[in-house]
Amino acid sequence: MTAAHSTPAAGGTIGVLVVDDDFMVARVHRGFVEQVEPFRVVGTAHTGLQAVDAVDDLRPDLVLLDLYLPDVFGLDVIPRLRSAGHDCDVMVISAAQEADTVRSAARRGVVDYLLKPFDFEDLRPRLERYAARRDRLLGTVVRGQADVDRLLAGGTATAPAGVLPKGMSVETAELVERTLRQADGTLSSAECAALTGISRVSARRYLEHFHNTGSAEVSLRYGAAGRPERRYGWRG
Repeated sequence: MTAAHSTPAAGGTIGVLVVDDDFMVARVHRGFVEQVEPFRVVGTAHTGLQAVDAVDDLRPDLVLLDLYLPDVFGLDVIPRLRSAGHDCDVMVISAAQEADTVRSAARRGVVDYLLKPFDFEDLRPRLERYAARRDRLLGTVVRGQADVDRLLAGGTATAPAGVLPKGMSVETAELVERTLRQADGTLSSAECAALTGISRVSARRYLEHFHNTGSAEVSLRYGAAGRPERRYGWRG
C-alpha cells in the first residue's frame, strides 16, 4: 500500500483510494484521477486487506475498486467497509462484465461501474458526474419529495440523446450519426473527420457526445506503441 498522506483530503478536494492488484495499472489510474479537479489520490492498495486498512487510515471519499484481487473478490470488500463504519463511495473498475457481477455491484450501492480496458476519456466524465452529484447531495436542503427525486436522479443520468451541449449543431450531429450508422465496422475520430469533412477535434467531440449518451459504443485498439486508439460504433 502506498499513501500520499495519512489524513483525509481537505478543502474542497475529493480524496480517492485506487485499488488494483497490478502495480502498473494502479499507477496509470492514479495518473488519470489526478488530471481531474477536484480529485486527489490519497493512496493506492493492491489487495482487499490493504484496501480496508487504507480506508481506515486515509478516510477517502471515493474508492476506485478492482474486483480481481489476490486475496478476496473486490465486491466482498464493500460490506467489510460498511461494517467498519465507513461510508466512502465505491466506483468499480474491472474487466468483470458478467451480468450477475454487475447486479451484485448495484445491490451493494456502487456509484459507477467502468469496464477495463479504459482510458482517460472514459474515466473523466464519470468522475465529473460523481463530483457534481456529490456536491448536490452535500449542498441541498431536502424540503419535500421533489428535492428527494432531484437528488436521487440528478447525478447519475446523462443528457438525453436529443439534447446537444452548447456549441454543437444539429446538422453536424446528424452528419456524424449518419456516418457512424453507415460505417462498415467502427471508426476512429480521424476516419470520421475524413468522411464528414469536419475537423478531427470536432469529430471527437461529437463522437464522445454520442458515447456519453449511450448512442455509440467505444472500443480500444492497441498498436505497437503509444496510447490505444479509440474507435466508435453506433449501437443497435
